[in-house]
Amino acid sequence: MSDKTLYQHRRHNKNLLMVHMIFANKYRKKLLYGSFDKDIKQYIYDACTKHHWYVKKMESDKDHIHMLIQYNPTDSVSMVASVLKQCSTYNAWKYHEKWLINHYWKERTHWSDEFFACSIGQVSQATIEHYIENQG
Repeated sequence: MSDKTLYQHRRHNKNLLMVHMIFANKYRKKLLYGSFDKDIKQYIYDACTKHHWYVKKMESDKDHIHMLIQYNPTDSVSMVASVLKQCSTYNAWKYHEKWLINHYWKERTHWSDEFFACSIGQVSQATIEHYIENQG
């Protein structure tokens, strides 16, 4: 891959920050299938586009979704998760209320409160440690 496809170039920095995120449906309900699954993914893509984040990969398995997101150094991982959950839940209820009300009859929710996040890099920890040890 070329430098331009990997790194984001900003006014005062050049970065490559990526996070693997997993969101689970509230109560682990198996709702991510068919058009609803497709729409949830689109809502997440749209939120990422609006915030200048990039979805590198995304796939779901009925009760949870995995995403590889490239984000900005000015944004925290928890902020990224919060925005993606809020935007996708809002739009899910906006366009799928009649279907969702059968599953979440007490609250307008979709995702569980928790999320998984793991930063990823292009090189191993051992490579970075070796690089630092050999400075000077």
